[in-house]
Amino acid sequence: MKKLLTYCLPVMCLGAPLASADAVEERIDTLLETMTIEQKVGQLALRDFGTYSAEQIPALKEQIRQGEVGGFLNVNFSSVNDNAFAELQKIAVEESPQGIPLIFGQDVIHGYETIFPIPLGQAASWNPALVKKGARIAAEEATTDGIRWTFAPMIDISHDPRWGRIAETLGEDPFLASILGVAMTEGFQTDDPSRPDAMAASAKHFIGYGAAEAGRDYNAAYIPEARLRDTFLPPFKAAVDAGLMTIMSSYNTLNDIPATANQYALKTILRDEWGFDGFVVSDWNAVMEMLPHGFARDAKHAAELSANAGIDFEMYTDTYQQHLPQLIKEGKFTEAKLDQAVRHMLRVKMRLGLWENPYPRGNREAVILSDDHRQAAREAARESFVLLKNDNSILPLAPKTKIALIGPLANVPHEQLGTWIYNGNKKDSVPLVPALEQHLGGTDSFTFVQGLEYSRDTSTKGFGKAVEAAQQADVIVYVGGEESILSGEGHSRGDIALPGAQQELVKALSETGKPLVTVIMAGRPIELGKVRSQSDAIMMAWHPGTMAGPALVDVLYGEYSPVGRLPITWPKGEGQIPIYYNRMATGRPATDDNYTLIGEIELGVFQHGPGNSSNHLDYGHEPEFPFGFGLTYSEFEYSNLAIAKSRIALGETLKASATIKNTGKVKTTEVVQLYIRDLVASRTRPIRELKGFERVTLTPGESRVVEFEISTDALAFHNQKMEKVTEAGEFELWIAKDATSGLKGRFIVYE
Repeated sequence: MKKLLTYCLPVMCLGAPLASADAVEERIDTLLETMTIEQKVGQLALRDFGTYSAEQIPALKEQIRQGEVGGFLNVNFSSVNDNAFAELQKIAVEESPQGIPLIFGQDVIHGYETIFPIPLGQAASWNPALVKKGARIAAEEATTDGIRWTFAPMIDISHDPRWGRIAETLGEDPFLASILGVAMTEGFQTDDPSRPDAMAASAKHFIGYGAAEAGRDYNAAYIPEARLRDTFLPPFKAAVDAGLMTIMSSYNTLNDIPATANQYALKTILRDEWGFDGFVVSDWNAVMEMLPHGFARDAKHAAELSANAGIDFEMYTDTYQQHLPQLIKEGKFTEAKLDQAVRHMLRVKMRLGLWENPYPRGNREAVILSDDHRQAAREAARESFVLLKNDNSILPLAPKTKIALIGPLANVPHEQLGTWIYNGNKKDSVPLVPALEQHLGGTDSFTFVQGLEYSRDTSTKGFGKAVEAAQQADVIVYVGGEESILSGEGHSRGDIALPGAQQELVKALSETGKPLVTVIMAGRPIELGKVRSQSDAIMMAWHPGTMAGPALVDVLYGEYSPVGRLPITWPKGEGQIPIYYNRMATGRPATDDNYTLIGEIELGVFQHGPGNSSNHLDYGHEPEFPFGFGLTYSEFEYSNLAIAKSRIALGETLKASATIKNTGKVKTTEVVQLYIRDLVASRTRPIRELKGFERVTLTPGESRVVEFEISTDALAFHNQKMEKVTEAGEFELWIAKDATSGLKGRFIVYE
C-alpha cells in the first residue's frame, strides 16, 4: 500500500541478534557439549514462582544452582522475596555450571502498571502505530523489574463473542489482526531485542483456540484445513515473518488432537513450512491436561507426546524433568531432539542479550506510570471508543449541560482496567467521576448516582434516586456493561446481554424523556435489545484502562471526536453466533425483500410465503452493527471510485482510489476500508475480505483522494489441494466505511 497510513502486510525483520547467526549457533554448540541430560532438560522447565511456598524456595534455588531451571513466570506475585528477580538470576548466572541466565516471563497483555485498553479495544483504533506504542511502553515498564518475555500478542481469530478471551484478541479479521499483531510484536521486541528494555513476544494460542465450540474456554475446535490456513494461521505467519521470538500452544484440541501434541501444527506448519526458529511454550498446565482430554495415559506419556510434537518449554508442570531422561533411555525420545529444543531456548536467550544484561534494569521511579505513559494510555483509550449511535447529534455534550451520571461502572477504577492486569492497580486508575469533576471544576454541573452497586446487581432499590437525578438533568449519561471479571480466561457467557438489572435501569431512565447517552464498558460486544432504541447515543468504551475517565471526558465533550471502528461484528443476540462479516455466500442469500420477520408472518400463510433465504425469522440477516462500523462527530462523503485498469495479469498490482470528503463541521479521522470479493473460484470465497485500510484526518470541507494498491498475491487462497493460489477471474471491489457499505467496482485478473 502507499500513502501516509495505508496498511498492508510488510516483510519486516525483528529479532536480529547482535552477533552473527553462525556465531550464536557456535556458542550454543559449545554450551550443549558441556551440559548433562538433566541440565538440558532443566532448560525446558518454566516454573511458576507464585505457586511456591517459603518452605519450598531453598530446594528451588538449589535446582537453579544445578542448572535445572530455564525460567520463571509470575515472580513478582510472590511475597516470599522482595528482590526475587535479581536473587534468582544471580544464582543462575554466578553459581550454576554453565551460567545460563533465566528468562522471566509474565502476562503483560495490555500494559504493565500503566494499563492500556484491552486488546480488542486497541484493535478498534485500527491504528498500528498506537498499538505498537502501547506495547513499547509496556515493555519499558516491565523490563525495569527484569521481565524480558511477555505472553502476547494474542492473535486468535474468533467469531464468538460469548468467548471470554475475545477481549484479549485483535478482532475477527485475519488481515487486521495480522497488521496489529505485527505492530504489537514490534513494540515489545523492537528491532534489537538485546536492548535491556526489549521483551520477547509470544504469539498465542497456536492454534484454533478462538474457534472453541460454544465459545467455552478449553473446548474442542473443528477447523477444516483450508479455513485454518486462510483464516486462523495468517496472523501467526505474519508475526513469524516479522521476527517473532516465541509462540505459545493452545489449550484446545484441534480436530481431536490436543494443540499441545499436534505435530502437524507445531512441526509441519510452524517449523518445516514457516522456518520458525524460536521456542514454543505450552500453556499453563496444558501438558498434563492431555490426561482429562483422554489423549495421554499418564504424566510420562504426556511428556512423550508434547516433547515429540515440538513443545520446547513446559509451563508450570514438571513432566519433562520427571520423565524425559527415562524416555530417552527407552528410545521414545532422543537426545538429538532434546538438543534441538534446548537450542531453541538458548537462541532466544542469546538474542535477548541475557548474558550481557541478565538483571532488572531498575529506574522504576522514572519509568512506571510516567506522565508520558499516562498520556499515551489516554490517547489509546479515546481512539478505542466506537460511537455506535448518535441521534440528533446529542454528542458531544454542550459545556453547560447539566448531567445525571448514572451507572455501576462510572466510578470503578478497578473494573475499567479489564482482564489480565497482574500489575495494574486501582489506585493509579482514574474513572469518570473524578475526571468529570476536574473537567467541570466541581460537581455543580453533574449529579452521580450509581443506581446499581455493580454490573450484576439485580436489586432495583437504587432506581428511585437514579430516576430522580435524571429528571432534574438536561441529559443522562449511563455507564454500564460488564465488570472486568466477566471476560477473560474461563469467563465465557451464554447470555451476552447487559447483566443484572441494567436493562431495567436503562428502561426506567429512558422513560423520563430526557436524552440518554449509554456508555458500555465490556470485554465483548453486548446484546443491546431494546437498549438500542431506548438510548439516543451509544458508545462502546470496552475496558479502557488507567486513563478511562479523562479519555471519556475528552470524547463526551467533543475535545476529541470518536474515531474507533468495530474490529468484530456486533450480533443482535446469541442466536446469530458464530457471526463474522467474511462469511461464505449461500445458495439463497438473504436480502431485505426476500424474507418476512417473525412478527409480520400472516396466520395460515403458505410455507414459502414468508420467503426462503438464509436468515433468522427473529433477527433477520444483518448484525446489530457490521465489522468496521463506527461514527464520528462529522460526516464523510465517498465519491469518484476509480480503478486504474479493469484487467490485470497475475503478478501485477491493482490501483484503486476514491475521493473522501468531510462534509460535517468537525475535524476528525475517517477509516477508509478496502474490500475484495472473488466471484467464482475452485472453492467458495467470502462475500467480502478486508485487504487494506487508511486512516484519513480531514478538516470540515476538506477532501482527499485515497489510493490503494493491491497485488494479485493478496488475492490468494488455499485451493482444494491446499495449494496457495491466485486464480484468474472476476473480482468485486469496495472502498467503504464498513463491511456492508461502499463504492463498488469490478476488475478481472487474467493469466
